[in-house]
Amino acid sequence: MHNFRIGHGYDVHRLTEGRELILGGVHIPHTTGLLGHSDADVLAHAIADALLGALALGDIGKHFPDTDPQYKGADSLKLLAAVATLLRTKGYQIGNVDATILAQKPKLAPHIGVMCQNLADAMDISVEQVSVKATTEEGLGFTGELQGMAAHAVCLVYKP
Repeated sequence: MHNFRIGHGYDVHRLTEGRELILGGVHIPHTTGLLGHSDADVLAHAIADALLGALALGDIGKHFPDTDPQYKGADSLKLLAAVATLLRTKGYQIGNVDATILAQKPKLAPHIGVMCQNLADAMDISVEQVSVKATTEEGLGFTGELQGMAAHAVCLVYKP
């Protein structure tokens, strides 16, 4: 068994009126929010999937199914914390997480620092181990046309 494992996560949610926009646990003022069974935090979901993928443990849908009423409106940072705890029970630590949010609007740069801190706190790691970036897709595709948002995440986990 190797001491290092790499994971990749991807998530997407549709934008809709009447929902709050939550990314990395930050409530961001916007005209629309992300649709989902939980709070639809696409960033936290992508990171959780990367961590689970690193150990071949499936995805968040397997661990927190949208058919289970207990996850209706769930705080995705709590789900991420549960995933980080699961990794530790398997003998692994999180080395780092690097994530990118794909969103045409709103401007996310002012919120990145708080997102990183929230995510680090949820995973019980240092904020220096968490990188979050945001990019537009220059008006192209479903994110560029303001139909939804997506996030990619990669992580390195290791067995000390």
